[in-house]
Amino acid sequence: MIYLDNAATTLKKPKEVVDAVAAAMCSLGNAGRGGHDGVIHASMTIYEARKKVAAFFNCKRADHVVFTCNSTEALNIAISGLIGAGNHVITTELEHNSVLRPLYRLQRERGTELSFVPTDALGRPVYEAFPELIRKNTKAIICTHASNLTGNLVDVKRIGRLAKDRGILFIVDASQTAGILPIDMEDMGIDVLCFTGHKSMLGPQGTGGLCIREGVEIAPFKVGGTGVLSYLKEQPEEMPTRLEAGTLNGHGIAGLSAAIDYLNAHPERYEWEHELMQRFYEGISGIPGVRVYGDFSAPLRAPIVCLNIRDYSSGEVADCLFQEHGIAVRSGAHCAPRMHEALGTAEQGAVRFSFSCFNTREEIDLGIRAVRELAEA
Repeated sequence: MIYLDNAATTLKKPKEVVDAVAAAMCSLGNAGRGGHDGVIHASMTIYEARKKVAAFFNCKRADHVVFTCNSTEALNIAISGLIGAGNHVITTELEHNSVLRPLYRLQRERGTELSFVPTDALGRPVYEAFPELIRKNTKAIICTHASNLTGNLVDVKRIGRLAKDRGILFIVDASQTAGILPIDMEDMGIDVLCFTGHKSMLGPQGTGGLCIREGVEIAPFKVGGTGVLSYLKEQPEEMPTRLEAGTLNGHGIAGLSAAIDYLNAHPERYEWEHELMQRFYEGISGIPGVRVYGDFSAPLRAPIVCLNIRDYSSGEVADCLFQEHGIAVRSGAHCAPRMHEALGTAEQGAVRFSFSCFNTREEIDLGIRAVRELAEA
């Protein structure tokens, strides 16, 4: 199988990650629940992982790194815990349902007001719209760092400056960029960064988290066991316990910790993934009947190429690629309904090719050949 569905999850993981998870499965107890060696080992493993995540994203306090099972849970914690009744939120047409559905729920349940920054013909946000949409009750700007459909990168530093100048919270969904593009919370003005471990961070599924700027107070999304202050009727206030009710995925976090070590040791990963993406784009963009979505003139973007072939259903194209060529891709709506509506692909969907550092030029060339054959059929 030629795996080109890395924007959904990276199938191939570094050996170091696999080894770390296997070792943790045989040695970790439940962090914070007792005082024996298994508990201490688990607590130290998770603490070291917090420090690595904080350094990786320049989050000033390691105890403000909160582990979750993915970016969806992280975004739900941030959105539910920061946005109240009567607040106004600005977001964009690029967003994944991990942002949209929590916001729609708050709109129904708390009367939260929503505004959407439109996109241009290439699926890029219209930056001039951000300041125009700000109101007196605007509480937060929430946006993705890169579209999971087009791969277009969002200038979060520009938006972060605006948010800081206006005293507005800035929450970023880094699902498609964490691990391949540099993210500096301080430099970019990010108040809450939400990330997942199973995509370009090359970690296990069931890992992710949020990094929170000091001074940002998030109400607990869930409450329960913490291993400390058990006689309190409320969730403990101190971080990260406040937002980490229940047993953490220590085994997965051990793998995520090893993944960050791998990422730090291989800073050239993005250049290779960008080269593969560009090779594929140049190989298919001139084929008659092939439509490609997104801006490929930008120097930085997520390693994604989304396309359609003639009027074929995107699902049929994806099935054909796998059944006849052994190429695994993603088709359909990609959990990004507003982006599809903006691009005019709501009915057809789109076929997404997404690349990893473990892909090869030979695999890319086979993908180009397969697209050409389908377009000429």
